[in-house]
Amino acid sequence: MPSPGITIIGSGFAGLCMAIKLKEAGYHDFVILEKDGDLGGTWRDNTYPGCACDVPSPLYSFSFELNPGWSRLFSPQQEIWDYLRACVDKYGLGPHIRFGAQVSSLEYDDERATWRVSTADGDSFETHAVVSGIGALHVPSLPDIPGRDRFTGTAFHSARWDHSRDLTGARVAVIGTGASAVQFVPVVARQAGRLTVFQRTPPWIQPKPDVEIPERMRRALRTPVAARALRDTIYWLLETRAVGFTIDPRLMKVQRRMAERHLAAQVADPALRAKLTPDYTIGCKRILLSSDYYPALTRENVELVTDRVTEIRERSIVDATGREHEVDVIVYGTGFKVVDALNEQRIIGRNGLKIQDAWRDGVEAYLGVSTAGFPNLFFLLGPNTGLGHTSVVFMIEAQVRYVMDCLRLLSRTGAGAVDVRPGAQRAYNDRLQRRLDRLVWTEGGCTSWYLDEHGKNRTIWPGFTFEYWARTRKVKPEAYELIRPSPARG
Repeated sequence: MPSPGITIIGSGFAGLCMAIKLKEAGYHDFVILEKDGDLGGTWRDNTYPGCACDVPSPLYSFSFELNPGWSRLFSPQQEIWDYLRACVDKYGLGPHIRFGAQVSSLEYDDERATWRVSTADGDSFETHAVVSGIGALHVPSLPDIPGRDRFTGTAFHSARWDHSRDLTGARVAVIGTGASAVQFVPVVARQAGRLTVFQRTPPWIQPKPDVEIPERMRRALRTPVAARALRDTIYWLLETRAVGFTIDPRLMKVQRRMAERHLAAQVADPALRAKLTPDYTIGCKRILLSSDYYPALTRENVELVTDRVTEIRERSIVDATGREHEVDVIVYGTGFKVVDALNEQRIIGRNGLKIQDAWRDGVEAYLGVSTAGFPNLFFLLGPNTGLGHTSVVFMIEAQVRYVMDCLRLLSRTGAGAVDVRPGAQRAYNDRLQRRLDRLVWTEGGCTSWYLDEHGKNRTIWPGFTFEYWARTRKVKPEAYELIRPSPARG
């Protein structure tokens, strides 16, 4: 393929936002590499029953492309996928997308100040800049349980749902009780003859205020002023949830009381309620929203098992008490590889520096966007830019604006590449980790997928989103080294 000026990896919200803003700036020399055969990222992959957004739809969309047509306050997966398709059509991104192009390696050329991009199908080309929009929730994580490969029934991860398997009347086991499980368990419970849910750690769950948006309101939201007002109202309401996260864990008591009342109202059995009550500070793991998960666990055909899974056999699961549970289907609701997702990439930067060596002490980036030693490589939703209280689309837009400013810096100076200075990256991340150390995510020895093997939070942004917006409004040139190609080959 021809060598594009900019290469975007991924066609989810992040990749598409980057592409739209490039076109708006009059820049058309770019390509979007998508490993799959269709666009959409996590909203393409996750098609499990009940899949929906857990952020109100008016905010889980681009600020420049509001959608008045959401059917519910928390839109289902198909509507979000359709929304992304509509954005591709409206902004003419189709010709820029190359499907089935999984990036196998990125290698920086020090003399030319360019990147060599190689794909799994054997293609290779040169590009000036790379924007990684692969997101965090795309590599399924499967538990290391002895005998997992021996199972002869049907088994799949929730992000690879096997729709060919009819669950009606089947004996189904669900391993994991995270964000995906609380959405599909109620649906599976109505289909299965017997459902066994294996819970390692109970999540804190609050009621999901999901309602259908009436047609009259949808008509009103076609007025830009009304749509913008609704979005802004939801934004500031959700920002208030961040107070306990960002200031003092003791302020999470209000959130805890809400969750406890929700559990008490929906689960009458004190023994079951005790199993479902977490023993950690609310917020140190993701707070989930559901109004039908607890009722599903009280059904006669559903059993909650809190004993650890020790073995999987040909047609059964054995727990730590030695009890054997016969099952026909296993659904793994065990989440994704988040902290180490980027670390598994083959990326070679300046002077042969491997990304694994750069991140030997932990995954980090300046503002979550740039990593020292990897010029013109920009991460969207990179380290410490995830959220636990509001929409990551807001963060994506802030990061895309920042990357655009980096590109403008290159244009103004005539440089070939920008590389964040190690000192700027170190100072930024030291401040970030000091702030994180006193907040809810490490409270009381809490462990979660937010933390790496050293117990460091490499996932979550520790502040309000408007703080991040302010920090990324404009590039500080002094934080970057400007690199010019070698005259001999440039």
